[in-house]
Amino acid sequence: MDTTTPRRYLLINPNTNPLTTQRLQDVLQPLVPPGVRLDVATARFGAPYIACEASHAVAAHACLDAWAAQRSLPSPALHGVLIGCFGDPGLFALREVSGCQVTGLAEASFIQAAAHGSFAIVTGGERWKPMLQRLANSLGYGAQLRHIETVTPTGAALLADPEMALRSLGQACENAARADVACIILGGAGLAGYAQRLQNHCALPLIDSAQAGWQVLLQQQAPAASTARDGFFSPWHGMPHAFMGLPTRVAT
Repeated sequence: MDTTTPRRYLLINPNTNPLTTQRLQDVLQPLVPPGVRLDVATARFGAPYIACEASHAVAAHACLDAWAAQRSLPSPALHGVLIGCFGDPGLFALREVSGCQVTGLAEASFIQAAAHGSFAIVTGGERWKPMLQRLANSLGYGAQLRHIETVTPTGAALLADPEMALRSLGQACENAARADVACIILGGAGLAGYAQRLQNHCALPLIDSAQAGWQVLLQQQAPAASTARDGFFSPWHGMPHAFMGLPTRVAT
C-alpha cells in the first residue's frame, strides 16, 4: 500500500459566498493530478462578492484568517496557496508569512498572459478597473496590460446566470480584442470555466484565471517563498487563536 503523503495545496475563496467556492472546485478538481491534494476554505467574514476597495481590504484580512485557521489544523504542510479572487487580496501579506509559494488568480493570469505579449482583461464589476491596473503595475505587468474591459454585472451575477454571462462576456471579448493585444484574460472566480466555452467565438487565446492560478502554482511559476517557515513578524492582540498560535519571527 502506498503511504506517501500527497502534496497539499490550499485554495482560499476570499468571498463569503460558498457557491463561488463550489464553482472553483468544479473547475479545478478535475485538474488535480495523482499525488496532489487540493483543500479549500471560504472566508468566514467579509463580502459575498468582492467588488470595491473596502471589500477588497477586508478580504485580505479574511485570507490571512483562513490561512491561519488551516495551519492550526493537524494536517500536512502546505506546498502552495492559491487566492481564489481575481484581485489577489492579501497576496503580499500571505507571501510574507507563508513558508510555501503563494499566488492569486490575477498574478497567475498575468504570468501566463505575458508569455503571449500584451494582453487585455475582461471581468465583471466596473470598480475593478483601477484596482486591477494598480495590481498589474505593482506586480510589474502594467506595460503589458493594454486594456481592461468591464461588464456591468458583477462576477456573482454572471455566475448566477450562465446564458446572460456568455452573451455579455462574448461581446466584451470582442471589444477587448480591438485593443491590439495578443491574448485576453477572463478574470474572476465567478467566470471560471467560461474561457473554454467562449474560445471558439474569439480569435485570440482566452486565459481562464482560475485554471491559470492552479497551473502556475502547480508548475512553481509563482515567486518562490522567502522562507521555509510559516510565521508572522508582528505580535497580535485580540486576534483569533489560530493567529496567536503561529510563531512570531524577528523582523530583519
